[in-house]
Amino acid sequence: MSRSVNKVILMGNVGRAPEMKFTAQGVPVATFRMATTEFWRDRDGQLQEHTEWHTIVAWRSLADIVQKILQRGSRVYLEGKLQTRIFEDQNGTRKYFTEVVAEELIVLDGRRDDDTGYDARDSGGFRPPSADPVEPPPSENDIPF
Repeated sequence: MSRSVNKVILMGNVGRAPEMKFTAQGVPVATFRMATTEFWRDRDGQLQEHTEWHTIVAWRSLADIVQKILQRGSRVYLEGKLQTRIFEDQNGTRKYFTEVVAEELIVLDGRRDDDTGYDARDSGGFRPPSADPVEPPPSENDIPF
């Protein structure tokens, strides 16, 4: 039996507040965009930069948490896995979407959110509670977007 690893680690900024939706079965799912930027000097010594945008999906209790505490500009450390969804559009053309399914999230900017009582300086991050059953994400037909 061969083994494989599907692990993504990102540190960057949230592009806009997460959008919360629910599957037909009532499972919460939050999506947001996250930017990571790298800097380097070219051969002429000029500073260059490149920003990559990632689509992040959080399920169940982690979806509830990110929807409450993340906002545009929040700096976060995120661990998750890559997932590609495939579907056909109205013209029968196959479309592919690669997303990062969040598994752990740490807010790095130290802001306090008085509505939730969350203080990033006091926390080691968020993981879905271990009491939550480990289930695969819903099928493509269950995804609300």
